Amino acid sequence: MTTPAPTPVVQEPAADLQRRTVRVLVLTQAVGALGITIGIATASLLARDLSGSEALSGLAQTAQVLGAAVISFLLAAVMGRRGRRVGLVTGYLLGAAGGGLAVLSGIVESMPLLLVGAVLIGAGTSANSAARFAATDLADDSNRGRSLSLVVWATTIGAVLGPNLTGPAGAFADAVNIPELTGPFAIGAFGMLAAALVAFVMLRPDPLLLARERARDVEVGHVAAGSSASRAWQAVRERPILGLAIGGLALAHATMISVMVMTPLHMEHGGAELDVIGLVISVHVLGMFAFSPLVGMLADRFGRPIVLGSGGMVLVMALLLCASAPEGMSWQVTAGLFLLGVGWSLAMVSASTMVAEHAPLESRTDVQGTSDLVMGVTAASAGALAGLIVGLAGYPVLALVTLALAFGVAGAAARAQIDTATRRTP
Repeated sequence: MTTPAPTPVVQEPAADLQRRTVRVLVLTQAVGALGITIGIATASLLARDLSGSEALSGLAQTAQVLGAAVISFLLAAVMGRRGRRVGLVTGYLLGAAGGGLAVLSGIVESMPLLLVGAVLIGAGTSANSAARFAATDLADDSNRGRSLSLVVWATTIGAVLGPNLTGPAGAFADAVNIPELTGPFAIGAFGMLAAALVAFVMLRPDPLLLARERARDVEVGHVAAGSSASRAWQAVRERPILGLAIGGLALAHATMISVMVMTPLHMEHGGAELDVIGLVISVHVLGMFAFSPLVGMLADRFGRPIVLGSGGMVLVMALLLCASAPEGMSWQVTAGLFLLGVGWSLAMVSASTMVAEHAPLESRTDVQGTSDLVMGVTAASAGALAGLIVGLAGYPVLALVTLALAFGVAGAAARAQIDTATRRTP
């Protein structure tokens, strides 16, 4: 009598699992983006009212960017040990807590409390940034850029809707008897809580842990010797193109942040209403995210460095338009902010794909966390200086000074293209 053969374990095909993972991350990103971006149009205005100084009006957004930078590095360490799902949930929960503190800061009229809340809101930004890398964990070379760009694109849904809810959020604030400018932060907190719930329930199996298990390069949950920073630095030393990608990413983000955070103030000086300011920010966010799938396909087709260089040139055009924009509402500031978003998208998707592509699996989260840390610290520094420059010399001068950063993006891309061509040459 023969023994029946054991029933084979049916595993989900790799391509299907990758598509399902991307779908979950798309949903998480869309909901989380609403929570993060809804306060963009009012953050500088609330900071100005609480501090009593226009020169300090950019500090809230700068604190959020700086918080995103530092917390990205910390979340990367969590993900390296526990996987993407635990890291994303932690980031969104911290962001929701930050939204609550921002509301409280307006009630008690405390600028320090607003800055603490902004730092924690940055954790939500960190989680959204990490989600784009999570989309590449199970991808291959032919679709890595497209997978990453689809998750970035998902931000469009929440990010465009968010600033347009500025007016209704003010009405909500009046209804619940909290300061008008804190209404967006209250709604944002609920958005980040929803994103945490989606990630906790639906992101299974964990893509990073599964990628490690399949590759058999490291044991699940194992972390190589040394600190996270040392492992990232070692990877950059061994693969210089990682440094170029991180540099281009950081300069592009700093370019966008420094001008974007000062635009609401520039428009308000010319008498623009809050709803109009929110509309322009929505156009900017549309440029940042709506074309991401196309950018990802271009990066897969023509190469990441070429798309990164194109982003640098688009940023230059955007800054020249912003420099010519009068105070208040104008076609120059609307077109400039839109192109600022498009240039950022070209640089963000291409440079992030380069980071994901060249980072070793055993130190992947370390490199990605360091990348977002450098990106955030650079942007936070630029955002802090932006307030001082606008206070001393005005918004047009800020846009012209920022040209140096945009040209730096193009320079990093040119060097990365040379490096890529050299490696392909026999």
